[in-house]
Amino acid sequence: MVYYNELDAYCAAWLGNLIGAGHLPDGHVDARDIRTVGADDLAGYRQCHFFAGIGGWPYALGLAGWAPDRPVWTASCPCQPFSAAGKGAGDGDERHLWPVLRALVAELRPPTIIGEQVASDLGREWLAG
Repeated sequence: MVYYNELDAYCAAWLGNLIGAGHLPDGHVDARDIRTVGADDLAGYRQCHFFAGIGGWPYALGLAGWAPDRPVWTASCPCQPFSAAGKGAGDGDERHLWPVLRALVAELRPPTIIGEQVASDLGREWLAG
């Protein structure tokens, strides 16, 4: 079973539709804020997709031949704190949610994590951190 976390109601519903149509691996869509997700909520899931959007990561993994039962966590953390088009607040931006996800990673230690961030100077600082 696959865990999808997506706060945006439209995207969460879209994920459910894609799962129902067989375009994404079967799973549970959790539309809660990641700040309310705990380690116990992730028990039993082999794959976890955070900030899942419309399912780009699980779809790409499927195209790459990554089996749905092979463990992986993916994340496309909000880019606004690090985008050149944003306010440039970086780590000080309330939308910087990597520390929340990092706490879950530290507790549950998934074997593989895949993510991305914008290619701005702030985005590279985030990656270096």
